[in-house]
Amino acid sequence: VAEGIDFDRHYGRAVIILGIPFQYTLSKILKARLEYMKEKYQIDEGDFLTFDAMRQASQCMGRVIRSKTDYGLMILADQRYSRTDKRSKLPNWIRKHIKDAHLNMSTDMCVSQAKEFLSAVSNKEPFEHQIGSILLSLEDIQGDGITRAPDVLLKPGPMIVPKERGSGK
Repeated sequence: VAEGIDFDRHYGRAVIILGIPFQYTLSKILKARLEYMKEKYQIDEGDFLTFDAMRQASQCMGRVIRSKTDYGLMILADQRYSRTDKRSKLPNWIRKHIKDAHLNMSTDMCVSQAKEFLSAVSNKEPFEHQIGSILLSLEDIQGDGITRAPDVLLKPGPMIVPKERGSGK
């Protein structure tokens, strides 16, 4: 992923993550870090590597949603993302949008869901008309400070994890 490049608005509407971005485990620096973490904090090597990989995956996914008005697809193209030990290490803002129906999808189903989502969000009102629904108005900002957030919030696209090749499911 192009680190440091901002893909906001129409410059980035989808991210597809192929595989899990684990670090190169034969690195001497990483081996020393893992040994230190094990001795000092009793953190298991596998747990640290998984946490770090999920952190990197989350950073990549975050490039799609850069503001309240952004929307986009996040496709995790590896069956391992459907495992609880991997998903539990993703941030809540991503986890809460992963539905069981979006796990282990076929490519055709993934494309169908993507078309449905993009069609729905492309029919949204212009930015100026979203004030008061997903954006705060000047009155909301200058108000009493205890006003409840609007019920209508823009939701990111479905989280899709395709099924494993050759599994026949």
